[in-house]
Amino acid sequence: MELSTVRIDKPDDVNVILGMSHFIKTVEDIHETLISGVPGIKFGLAFCESSGPALIRHTGTDPGMVELAKKNALALSAGHSFVLCLSPGFFPVNILNAVKMVPEVCRIFCATANPVEVIVAQTDQGRGILGVIDGVQSKGVEGEEDIQERMEFLRKIGYKL
Repeated sequence: MELSTVRIDKPDDVNVILGMSHFIKTVEDIHETLISGVPGIKFGLAFCESSGPALIRHTGTDPGMVELAKKNALALSAGHSFVLCLSPGFFPVNILNAVKMVPEVCRIFCATANPVEVIVAQTDQGRGILGVIDGVQSKGVEGEEDIQERMEFLRKIGYKL
């Protein structure tokens, strides 16, 4: 077995959801979930099929995000994984629970705009995701000023009243 890391390639303002599912139907079901949950959502989705022709299956509403998702899924090439790229201005917080409820979805590895590295194991059979590195290492513990900044920020962007 060989271990490697695959960096998710994306612009800083693009959020990505990396997950695992179990069936080719994932592509259409996640697509339907997204467009019915957030009208006008712009995204690209790519799914690594792990049997038969073992193709990268894809869909989306934003051609640029579809290309980005396909590129990252192909770099991963880890069976039954999916990469969902959200166009700038769309966020996982608005869709994550709906994606988790799609019957084919087994797990979510991350949902982030941070830099992501995926830890991949390769055997003679194929590739699998062991985990992710989401963002950077913690630098300390927030103080009172940091708490105030966090609270103000969440209210400024409309996530808290």
